[in-house]
Amino acid sequence: MTDACDFEICNANLVLEDRVVTGGVIVRNGRIAEVTEGPARSGIDFGGDYLIPGLVELHTDHLEVHYAPRPGVRWDTIAAIQAHDGQVATAGITTVFDCLRMGSDEDGGFAPGEMRALADALHEGRDQGRFRADHLIHLRCEVSAPDMLADYEAFHNDPLVHLASVMDHSPGQRQFQNLDQYTLYYQKKRGLSDEAFAAFVAKRQEASARHSGPNREAVAADCRVRGIALASHDDATIDHVAESASHGIRIAEFPTTMEAARASHVAGISVLMGAPNIVRGKSHSGNIAAGDLAEAGVLDVLSSDYVPISLIHAPFVLADNGIDLSRAIAMVTATPARSVGLADRGRIAAELRADLVRVHRQEGVPVVRAVWREGRRVA
Repeated sequence: MTDACDFEICNANLVLEDRVVTGGVIVRNGRIAEVTEGPARSGIDFGGDYLIPGLVELHTDHLEVHYAPRPGVRWDTIAAIQAHDGQVATAGITTVFDCLRMGSDEDGGFAPGEMRALADALHEGRDQGRFRADHLIHLRCEVSAPDMLADYEAFHNDPLVHLASVMDHSPGQRQFQNLDQYTLYYQKKRGLSDEAFAAFVAKRQEASARHSGPNREAVAADCRVRGIALASHDDATIDHVAESASHGIRIAEFPTTMEAARASHVAGISVLMGAPNIVRGKSHSGNIAAGDLAEAGVLDVLSSDYVPISLIHAPFVLADNGIDLSRAIAMVTATPARSVGLADRGRIAAELRADLVRVHRQEGVPVVRAVWREGRRVA
């Protein structure tokens, strides 16, 4: 990666946190030195293209696609991260929280130590300056799994861990409160007989009853001590939200009902939904549409989840449907940064990091024309 350089941008549609204006920025030593408004003649002429802050991605499972591209196949860890990094950076993502699974389940398949090995490769790649985006770690804690805490302990002193989420994918819990969806996901997908599926469900429910409460408490307590942002996952009821608030949850990932989303938003917990949900117009798992939450004013953060390019696409889809563009862009920049305590990025403002994206869009899918991270051109 080249050193940061000084440069100026002019004649851009600046997407600020509260408005869109014609103007430009002056970058010095990797920081935004000044934001200017009005037409200008000096600098990189954007010709009316949008200038937005670098996208902040809090929840992506996409690294797994590159590390385990086929069942039983494991790719070189550095090569996998570099492939993932190239894809997120060219989508305008300058800060990415890579999800690593804590605790095994029947849908996993990762051996003990694999997530730690991926994290070690992240450290190595960062130290060697291999990556375009700034990579941090999000620990996805499956609290019903008996081995979750053992996996979690391997990250006890890891400075890249800035976010953890607690989730329970057991039958009858949260996302799978309705067993119809669980049956579709597990029984039909795996071809289990009714007898085998009943035994499978009983085993998962017993593990949840035994481990979920203590594991959830342990992770929440540790995150409070270490200052790590904590997220809930698939909250469905008012009681779920009350429990999240009691644990100091900052982010509600993928609430499954309007009731839970409203309660989270009112409690000051940022509501996060998938950008693919916005682009597709519906949830792939049959839960509430993120667009409905946006219209109700209770959607705060978007995540690309499993399609990196969706994070730049979704805000423009929202804008096409009546949501103010500044508000929509804030869902992928300022608000996620603020939710995890990253005060140095996510907005176009003086003294912040020059994490910037040039976007061209007349209609349809926006085109990312250039990306800078801390003043360095990375895409």
